[in-house]
Amino acid sequence: MKSYYFALLTALVWGLVPVFEKIGLSRLTPAAGIFVRCLAVSTGAVILLSFKPGILGELSKTPVKYIALIVGGGFTANFLGQLLFYNALKNGDVSKIVPIAGAYPLISFVMGILILGENLTIAKSCGLGCIILGIVLLK
Repeated sequence: MKSYYFALLTALVWGLVPVFEKIGLSRLTPAAGIFVRCLAVSTGAVILLSFKPGILGELSKTPVKYIALIVGGGFTANFLGQLLFYNALKNGDVSKIVPIAGAYPLISFVMGILILGENLTIAKSCGLGCIILGIVLLK
């Protein structure tokens, strides 16, 4: 149940942020917005390290393959994905762009089944159908 509450808090944070970013992008290009956002994330990483110095020891014991997967995910999501999102956000309505971009669970759903071997259930299929319907309705 703990993960459920973390997910709800994530939705709250991720639901508020695009409004701030849309306003910020009114005076910045998407590329400049990404630069500023990356500075903020880097600052957050330094602060995290100051409170959790054991992170470096953990990383030194982790096989490079797993670190590379996280680096690849970070670059893909936090740079490429965010740049694409900022371009969409700058040129569209936040009330349309965020739900469509937020339909990424559709991709994760399929990949979870194909790559991670997760089970396909009726409840998951219904949720998938709702995501697809939402994308179609917002077009």
